[in-house]
Amino acid sequence: MAESRGDRLVMASIYIFLGIISLIVLYPIYFVTIASLSNPEDVMLGKVWLWPTNLSFVGYERIFENNELMQGYLNTILYTFFGTALNVLMTIAAAYPLSRKDFRGRSVFTIMIVFTMFFSGGMIPSYLLIKDLGMLDTFWSMILPAAVSVWNILIMRTFFQSSIPKELQEAAFLDGCSNMKLLVRIVLPLSGPVLAVMVLFYAVGHWNSYFNALIYLADRDKYPLQLFLREILIQDQMQNMVELGSDTYSKSLMEVEAIKYAAVIVTNLPMLLLYPFLQKYFIKGVMIGAIKG
Repeated sequence: MAESRGDRLVMASIYIFLGIISLIVLYPIYFVTIASLSNPEDVMLGKVWLWPTNLSFVGYERIFENNELMQGYLNTILYTFFGTALNVLMTIAAAYPLSRKDFRGRSVFTIMIVFTMFFSGGMIPSYLLIKDLGMLDTFWSMILPAAVSVWNILIMRTFFQSSIPKELQEAAFLDGCSNMKLLVRIVLPLSGPVLAVMVLFYAVGHWNSYFNALIYLADRDKYPLQLFLREILIQDQMQNMVELGSDTYSKSLMEVEAIKYAAVIVTNLPMLLLYPFLQKYFIKGVMIGAIKG
């Protein structure tokens, strides 16, 4: 159908509006990036707007020279990798039975699982539970308390129900396929989009997580990267990254600003690189979650 002049005007207005919104959203990220590459003095004087000036990598140098920050980076990678693997495994184990209409009592189990979305014991009982289990200040305190998400179980269950043909499952059973073989050889290979969505959801959650570490961890050698980022951005604890004794006070302050900008980029770069590759699956995952029937 041919578009009228009014339709073209409306579409142009929409594109302009979305372009402005995109610039508003993306400019802070762009500014932090160019500020981390610019001379800290120019940044503090407000000379950095659209491109970096007097390239300087002092912030990145201080970050990569800091052993604690690098250990936090490694810890976060480990927490994210093993935590995401456990999350996806547990989500599949819960979602697949609930998607099967021949699973007796699935409505009861669904109600029990959904109940936990709205009611929980709270922070103090959770802390006492982790303490009684002997998991305080351990690797597992960062993995097991968030082993599965009820919301993601519902998303995956809906995908299994709506996207895996029931006839295909019945044909597999007629050929002598067991439930486990059906899951591993048929259901999961056809569930690439939802698995990618689950990996994205869980990985971003683990990468950005800091509250569990704040509660359960006391050993700084086990801190994730986000706790060190909190110390840098909120608490200004950078004494071991800036040599106050050998530099002037003003130069030290400029290095502190450079470290803050560089820390934001270094911390978020892996997730920023991951999103473009999984963007189409992310959109499909949102559409999957729109219906919970």
